[in-house]
Amino acid sequence: MHDASKLSATDVSAPLPDTPRLDASSPQASELEAPFSLTPEQCRLARLARDARFDGRFFIGVVTTGIYCRPICPVMPPHEENVRYFGSAIAAAAAGFRPCLRCRPDSAPRSPAWRGTHTTLSRALALIDAGSLQRGSVAALCQRLGIGERYLRQLFQRHLGVSPKTYALYRQCLLAKQLLHDTALPITDIAYASGFGSLRRFNDAFRRQLHLSPSAVRRRRGDSQAPLTLTLTYRPPYDWARLRHFHALHQLAGLEWIDDEHFGRTFRLGEVTGYFTARHLPDRHAFAVSLALSDLAALDEVIRCLRRMLDLDADTQTIEGHLAAALPGLALSPGLRLPGVWDLFEAGVRAVLGQQISVAAATRLLQQLIDQLGEQDDAGRRRFPTPAAIAASDLAFLKLPGARRETLKRFATAYRDGELGDDPASWQRLKGIGPWTAKVAAFRGLSDPDVWLDGDVGLRRALARQPQPLDPARAAPWRSYLTLQLWNTVI
Repeated sequence: MHDASKLSATDVSAPLPDTPRLDASSPQASELEAPFSLTPEQCRLARLARDARFDGRFFIGVVTTGIYCRPICPVMPPHEENVRYFGSAIAAAAAGFRPCLRCRPDSAPRSPAWRGTHTTLSRALALIDAGSLQRGSVAALCQRLGIGERYLRQLFQRHLGVSPKTYALYRQCLLAKQLLHDTALPITDIAYASGFGSLRRFNDAFRRQLHLSPSAVRRRRGDSQAPLTLTLTYRPPYDWARLRHFHALHQLAGLEWIDDEHFGRTFRLGEVTGYFTARHLPDRHAFAVSLALSDLAALDEVIRCLRRMLDLDADTQTIEGHLAAALPGLALSPGLRLPGVWDLFEAGVRAVLGQQISVAAATRLLQQLIDQLGEQDDAGRRRFPTPAAIAASDLAFLKLPGARRETLKRFATAYRDGELGDDPASWQRLKGIGPWTAKVAAFRGLSDPDVWLDGDVGLRRALARQPQPLDPARAAPWRSYLTLQLWNTVI
């Protein structure tokens, strides 16, 4: 954690609104290993300007009130001598600050500067976010990661200033706080949805982690039967029109619904089913998501899927700054986001059926698949077919070459039987699945930020229109966003 009063003014690099661009040769490159890479002067200017592009990139602890805030907090800015800057909300909480009930730092966009720079830490965070420490021990987590407990604790202390267990518990409390703010769910349901086995343990953890009581957060009561509605924020710019256009081109009736302001769909997560509708709120840099869920225990994972699908955690200012520096001849459209689908299996099926045909033809085949094999709910909505449903069908209703039909059956069977991992590159051992299919699955099913779809027809057309040759390798680690920028010129 950083105290602004202890940092020298010589640390200041570039004034806002520029984002620092560091590389391995920069004398400041080591700052990427710190809790955050912004200087105190940049933080000061960002908070005084309430610049939404820096929302979630740092947090402000106010020593006179004991509260920590987002840089966009609407209250009167405190004097600089009373401010401390933190790279994450958990670092502010660990220093003894409680979250502001006005700006709600728990709802700030994520994507800290160091995420992705340390593979082991990123994997550990993903596993903890998926509930590994709710169901198991730190020792079991380390075994999955192939590292020792001491090394894992060192990583967490270095980057977050807390232990893995504290991080996991803090995340549970933040989810509970969001539900207390946004919903009228009973507190017992909120405790369950956020992963606590008892109300007593929930109350105790909430007070210790956030320095607040649940009742201090919940000021109102409403209809507990009302739809669950959450606010999911992002850091601007965000080109909703282009993302909506992409989804509209691939829309599947019964499974998805799209208009100028909304995008929604059905989903399945293991045995849990549901559907959502996300409404874009450009003035608030957020989506209001109305959600129906068969089991609240899956809520945290559903929220993670939603954030990934809508690409809410991307720092597009930083990404586009990198692309502009790496490829100076490239005309950039600000705020393009990765168009995710619900899960990796669906992405794989879409990629197999999209091999060597147009988007419209692939969408027709997918519609036939959903109409024939997708489960229907009481309201007539359909869910994407399961691996078991596709594997058990002869797929005779699909008008496509027999070899492609067999590829889809092989893929679904292997997925059903647990023979395929979460790395689409490994799927290429199956006959009929090549590099393009695997990369498309990673692009849409994992929202992998660094996929280059060599051989894609749209990319070839876009590259041919460029005034000078482009080297995609220079765009790493954000080649997926280069793909979007180029597609944007032809789709």
